[in-house]
Amino acid sequence: MAVWLDDGTLGVKAVLRHHPQSAFKVRPVLNLIRGKHVEDARTMLAYTRRSAAPVITKVLMSAVANAENNDFMERGELYVHSCYVDEAGTIKRWRPRARGRAGRIRKRTCHITVVVARMPEDALETYRRKSGAVAAAMRERRVSASRRREERPDELAAGTAEEELAEFEAAGEVAGDETGEAAEKATEEVQAAGAAGSGEEEDGEAEEEAGEAPAGETADEAAADELEPAADGKKGEGSTTDPSETDTEKG
Repeated sequence: MAVWLDDGTLGVKAVLRHHPQSAFKVRPVLNLIRGKHVEDARTMLAYTRRSAAPVITKVLMSAVANAENNDFMERGELYVHSCYVDEAGTIKRWRPRARGRAGRIRKRTCHITVVVARMPEDALETYRRKSGAVAAAMRERRVSASRRREERPDELAAGTAEEELAEFEAAGEVAGDETGEAAEKATEEVQAAGAAGSGEEEDGEAEEEAGEAPAGETADEAAADELEPAADGKKGEGSTTDPSETDTEKG
């Protein structure tokens, strides 16, 4: 709906009637977007954590759509000229309470109105300059980032990266030499340890052979010593005679 404002300019408004919320809760959100560009106001409402913010966003976009479609205004030139909320009817309900009493419930409603208009020439020029500067800064940032990504192959071709590669190669050669020396030392240590171990094994085998031979001779000698008394005992048993047999022979 088009309306004539106090300053003589044409404005477009959108009204939401009988919204089931108190005006006390809606008014602080409207105070945030008053006098702001419609895009800035929409952004602020998107990040406002109030239950009335989505509703006010719908009313704002309805006013912008009315201005674009009915009065052929451009969205980029619109701002929130005024916005206000009025108290509407209150629905009364009752709740039973203790001792037979009744508690009153007031369900408040409100009317939300948002008026958009074309920005003045000086304010519009200032806003365009500011938005253009912001857009240019963002574009310059993107371009510089893309150039930094593209400059890396050029540096490789120019020679800056070649020096870095040479430094990396030199560092790799030094590291390779150190690694080779360490590997040679480790190999020598392993070979020395293997030689020492083989020598110890040979000495141990020789000692085992030397120790087994005397032990074998001692065992043979002990066995022979044991056999000799046994043989003597057998001989003695064979030479002894029974006294009864001797007496019989004599008789």
